[in-house]
Amino acid sequence: MLIEGGLTTIAVAIACAWPHLGTRWFSGIERVFGRLARRQGIAVAAVGLATLLLRLAILPIVPIPLPFVPDDFSFLLAADTFAHGRLANPTPAMWTHFESFHVTMQPTYMTMYFPGQGLLLAAGKVLFGNPWFAVLLCSAFMCAAICWMLQAWLPPGWALLGGILAMLRLGLFSYWVNSYTGGALITALGGALVLGALPRLMKTARVRYGLLLAAGIALLGVTRPYEGLLLCLPVAVALLHWVLFGKNRPHPAVLARRAVLPLLVIVVAGAWMGYYNYRAFGSPVTLPYTVNRATYAVAPYFVWQSKHPEPVYRHQVLHDFYTGFEVRQYTRIHSLLGFFTQTSFKIIEALSFFAGMALLPPLFMVRRVLLDRRIRFLVICLLVVTVGMGIEIYFIPHYVATFTVLFYAFGLQAMRHLYAWGGEDRPAGKAIIRFTVSICFIMAVFRLCDGPLNLRPAEWPVNQWVWQWYGPQHWGTERAQIQSSLDQLPGKQMVIVRYTPDHYPLDEWVYNGADIDNSKVVWAREMDPADNKELIDYYKDRKVWLVQPDSQQPTVSPYPLSTQPNPATH
Repeated sequence: MLIEGGLTTIAVAIACAWPHLGTRWFSGIERVFGRLARRQGIAVAAVGLATLLLRLAILPIVPIPLPFVPDDFSFLLAADTFAHGRLANPTPAMWTHFESFHVTMQPTYMTMYFPGQGLLLAAGKVLFGNPWFAVLLCSAFMCAAICWMLQAWLPPGWALLGGILAMLRLGLFSYWVNSYTGGALITALGGALVLGALPRLMKTARVRYGLLLAAGIALLGVTRPYEGLLLCLPVAVALLHWVLFGKNRPHPAVLARRAVLPLLVIVVAGAWMGYYNYRAFGSPVTLPYTVNRATYAVAPYFVWQSKHPEPVYRHQVLHDFYTGFEVRQYTRIHSLLGFFTQTSFKIIEALSFFAGMALLPPLFMVRRVLLDRRIRFLVICLLVVTVGMGIEIYFIPHYVATFTVLFYAFGLQAMRHLYAWGGEDRPAGKAIIRFTVSICFIMAVFRLCDGPLNLRPAEWPVNQWVWQWYGPQHWGTERAQIQSSLDQLPGKQMVIVRYTPDHYPLDEWVYNGADIDNSKVVWAREMDPADNKELIDYYKDRKVWLVQPDSQQPTVSPYPLSTQPNPATH
């Protein structure tokens, strides 16, 4: 970020001092891309294909990611479950040893999250043998959909630029594509379909655009429905106004016929979601998150909610996370100063993730964008999301993935205004845009060289920079290496994990597949001697190992059958 900020500062200074620098070269590039942009279907396909091929090309440098944070393992559990043809798994017999973050154990053993990301990963596992390849394909579709959406709101050349910037910032290097977390790509794809189909539907009333809008709503509903609702509310108001007062609206009978299939898609998606809730959590109206948060959490998600009574935790790491980090965030935001501070941090994190430093200069034109009638509806949507995210306590960039296209549309419109600033005699604004877009490409090269240049952030603790430009690298290697070595041994294995009292909670090792009892390797928490003996007796056909992740170099050793109670459990 410091390198990108420094280059951006230099670029702005050069643009103001020598605005005609490189004009002939940049103009030639713009003409080439302008011809491509005018062929809108080909431009959309080119963005998607470029995202796919470039990410495959850099695999030797940025390899297929390993599961790293708890969310990764939780979503991979969902993928394994769906790949086995089930919507949930029965509670394991020794489930207290398998409790972990973001996983429900009762009434069923399943991820606590909405099923969209798990379904995507399951498709990758079944079709390609590796769930990440489905993530890669979804990344390509997302970038293509962003370009397609922008074509409905902005001139073709700027829409193509938006797709390219999304590819560079999100489709190649962000944690959205370099992890298994969050369902952000699906959510961003859904948001792009909704906002891309809306103006086309209101202009032509074609069924295909209604189906695309409905598909986008369905994708939002199975990944992040709260944020999806924030987007769909202004969309619903716009559609209602069009139906009642639109100049080019079709006859009500025609409109009713054309609405049947899109409404059917939404109803089927909602019915399936209710059935999933019933199978996984015991009731069609019990949403994901609900059971897990009621079981473990103390702090709520929204600022107006009160803290829950502290439950009895069987493991110290769960206690430390739910009563430590989360409660601190909750307490901090419940003062006036804390609320404005946390809200400011959310905005800064969102800007640094979606725009970085290079794309910040156009925001000097924010006033003109706010007054611009061309994207006024999108500005209203942004105001809605700002309020909606302001009342949430926590923030990670994939929480606002629904609104990815809004951020880029707003930023591109600001770039258009800056591009025209200064006129033809002294086109400083045009030079700033040209230079800062070039920096996005330069930073891609830096990103590929981050290892030799020693630019990678530390693996633990996870900090905001991990969620920004970099995304998880090939982290989580120690657990993966132990898993691989045990997979190669004859017979079934079981690993009992022992943490020290000061263990960092999110560095979690206890995760398993959908069918624990039949897994080659089972990961379990160490508890007191009686519980450990019960676990070992239950899995008497397995070789039992001890792993201590907090050692300087985690290794595997035979588990001592007579051991003292672990101070990190209670």
